[in-house]
Formats: sequence, C-alpha cells, structure tokens
Amino acid sequence: MRGIRQLTVSAALLTAAAALAPAPGDAQAVPSIRVERYVLPNGLEVLLHEDHSTPIVAVDTWYHVGSSNEQRGRTGFAHLFEHIMFMGSQHVPVGAFDQWLESAGAYNNGSTTQDRTNYYEVMPSNALPLALWLDADRMGWLLPTMDQAKLDLQRDVVKNERRERVDNVPYGRASETILGALFPKSHPYSWPVIGSMADLSAASLEDVKSFFRTYYAPNNATLTIAGDFNADSVKAWVNHYFAQIPRGPAVPSNSSVPAIALQHDTVLVLEDRVQLPRLYYTWRTPKALTQDDAALDVLAFILAGDKSSRLYTKLVYQAQSAQQVNANQASARLDSWFQVVVAPKEGHMPAEMAAAVDSEIARLAKEGPTQREVQRAQNSYRTTFLDAMASVLGKAEQLNRYDYLVGQPDYAREDAVRYDRVTPADVQRVAAQYLTAPKVVLTIVPQGKTEMAVKGGTR
Repeated sequence: MRGIRQLTVSAALLTAAAALAPAPGDAQAVPSIRVERYVLPNGLEVLLHEDHSTPIVAVDTWYHVGSSNEQRGRTGFAHLFEHIMFMGSQHVPVGAFDQWLESAGAYNNGSTTQDRTNYYEVMPSNALPLALWLDADRMGWLLPTMDQAKLDLQRDVVKNERRERVDNVPYGRASETILGALFPKSHPYSWPVIGSMADLSAASLEDVKSFFRTYYAPNNATLTIAGDFNADSVKAWVNHYFAQIPRGPAVPSNSSVPAIALQHDTVLVLEDRVQLPRLYYTWRTPKALTQDDAALDVLAFILAGDKSSRLYTKLVYQAQSAQQVNANQASARLDSWFQVVVAPKEGHMPAEMAAAVDSEIARLAKEGPTQREVQRAQNSYRTTFLDAMASVLGKAEQLNRYDYLVGQPDYAREDAVRYDRVTPADVQRVAAQYLTAPKVVLTIVPQGKTEMAVKGGTR
C-alpha cells in the first residue's frame, strides 16, 4: 500500500444494516448489496451501488493483475505500477493527482496482492467527476509520460519499501520463504508480491511499458462506484471519460496452476536479526469462496482467532509459554494456504510450541470442535463482515472481490451462507484432511542459534 494512509471503517453497523436491504424471512441473513452492472464497448466493467445515507462516494478500480500475472525473473511489476500510477499522466502533472483530490476533500490510495491491484478515492459527492477524470487519464494516457526518470524514481521507492517491510524488519522474510517452499517454482504464488531486488533492478523501460499495455487496459478492469450519486449523471460521466480509451490486447490467462502437493514436511530454518525465535506452520488449502475455505476460516478462529481460542488459552494463558499465537486461512483466487504462527516467550523453545500445536490439531481432527466454538466463530465472521460493509469503500471492495472471483458482485448472502452451513463435523473433517497433510515448517531463529529450530519429523 502506498504511503501510510489506511482504510478506516468508522460508520456504525446499524448504519450499514439500514442502508442495505435485509433478506426476507431470515433475520440472521447478511444484507444484500444493491448493484447495477454494465460493460462499455471497450470492455470496461462498471458496478454502481447507490447509498444516499451520507454525501460521500467511493471510486474503487480493480485491475485484474497482481504478482501472479508476472513471470519468474520479471517480478514486482504490478506493485511497481501501484506507485507509478500516482505519478501523473498526459493531462495530470506530477504531484497533481494527490494535490487536486486532497484540495477537494478526498483521500486516495492503492494496494497490490497476488491476484489484483486496486486504486481508490473516497470523497464528498461533488468531487466525483474529478476522481473519474483522473482515473480515466491514468488508465488511457499514462504511457506517453512514462519515461526512464519516473521508472528509476519509483523503482528506488519500491526497493526502499522492500527494505523497510521485508529485508530489514524482524521476521520480514517469513512469507516469501514459506510461499517459495509451499508452491512449486512454476506456480505464480511462489514469488513475492513486492518482487526481488534483482528483478526490480533488471526491469527495463520497455519491459514495464509492455506490462502496462497488456494488463492496464479497460477490458482488464472493473470500475466500482459506491455512495451518494445520481446514476444517470454517473453513467454520462463514465461514458465521457472512459469510453474513448481503446481496448487492450487479450489478457493471458493464469487460471491453470500446478496441482502438485507436498510429499512430506518441508522443514526450514531462517536466521534473522531477532531476539526470540518464531514458529510457522503452513499448509496448502482450497481457493477462496469454496465450502472448505469457509470451514477452514472457522477452524482458524477456533484454533487461535481470539483470546478464548484453543491455542491462545493453552499457550498464552495456561502454560504461559507463548507471547502470541495466530491462525489464518489466507484465501486467494488460485490457491489458498492455512497458517499457524507461534511466538514463544523467552526460555521456551519452538519445539515446545510445535508439540502443543500438533496435539491440538490432532485432537480437533479426532474429536472435532463443540457447537459453541463453531457458533462463536460464525458470529465473529458475521460481525467482521458487516463491519467491512459499513463504509462505501468497504462495499465497493466487496462488490469488486465477488465480481472478480465468482462473476457475481452481489454475492454477499451466498458468501454468508457458506459460513452458516459449517458444522462441527465439517471443521473436524477439514482439520483431518488438510492439517494432517504435509506442510512447510519454518523456524526463524536469532543469528547463530540454529539449534533452537524445530527439527524434521514433526508429523
């Protein structure tokens, strides 16, 4: 994410509930998000959600390109463009993009994942035409101003960001080390979103321009507008600003990925400038929005989702051997992964943490959770879900995500049903099916103390 600005959800849940239409006959159902969808002749998909509760509007553009669309040896381009796209375009001088929006009372930012890059603005309703014009100009007219000086400047910015977030931060290399071992080298999730120093240094101006021509065209983007606007006016503005941008080339598909599974535990040790070791368990799991994906989310909450979860209670409260424990199902478009991370206290070893995690997973796989545990996880999910939809930007993000993953922007209810249907038997089954399979075990240890690492044979 560019800079330090973060998305803040501040509206009350009651506001979100009032702005959305409840499901008939089911008081527990997650509300539906009303949306109008249409496509311009150049392939740009447009999603409109009207919400007149406050005079605020969000514009959220998803380009369907992330690090998974890159090639090994040419990584980091999607994240590089997250920065370049704010550097001005043919009709917007350098620095004016932020300045003009902020003068209108707006804020903006962007982010990059393995699967997509998004750019958003949130503003008073009367600034909407300005945001649409700025977004259209960088979509259609960025390349004429793209030169070596801009590339070099933003390449250095990204390299510095990598130093700050990966290379020079404690435990910062964990993610790229784990994913590089979890997925085969031919898998597009096997390299880091931010790219490598070598690849960033090797990128030529023509390499970067070619990447833009392929992936930053209207036929590879979805423009979502949510908030206080008049639909007829917005359609006229969108047509005026975006319809003249030419369609780009056919976008190469990366939907087919290797189905190679780990044959045994991969046990890794990484020395770092840290004071205490840290243990990571990671398994490969089904992609986002599948039924097992929901059951694994519930399982993650039961294991270490809050301070009443099993591992937190066992390791932090009872044994007082760990200072923190987390579990997470990282859901993505092509594949997902489930991770448990334990930070032991001083005087306790990663092997002790591994034994406790192994024991709790084995117990869940054999006995399953209680109905109360499952219900707590479902309630937590529902609260988080509603909280995410409490702002116009949150709703725009949900519409984009569902549209990209399943082709149905109004998928909120169907998504919620996946969680409502999870039973203790489902959680027991996914624990046995996925968390007893081979995994990547990484121990990060202080430099020169590899004897602290978990050894092989953890299964």
